[in-house]
Amino acid sequence: MSILVVMIPLAILLLLGAGAAFFWAVEHHQFDDLDTPRLLPLLDDPAPRAPQRPDPPGSQTAPDAADAPAAPAAPGVQTAGARAAPQPQPPA
Repeated sequence: MSILVVMIPLAILLLLGAGAAFFWAVEHHQFDDLDTPRLLPLLDDPAPRAPQRPDPPGSQTAPDAADAPAAPAAPGVQTAGARAAPQPQPPA
């Protein structure tokens, strides 16, 4: 019988905690949209993007276009400032 002295107040505290959690959830709009979460796994994911992190202070910025290596040109195309390679002569 003496266990009831512990169990009844414990049950009342548990009831008050559950009631407080329920009213907090209602007040913070946790029960507003019950349909969308079950549809989210069926939707296509957007294309993944690389995370953008800010540069730390004092770090170098991205190199200028003049410092970057040039991409190779297509065969037979002469780029500005480049000398044309000699073309092989067909045998006569």
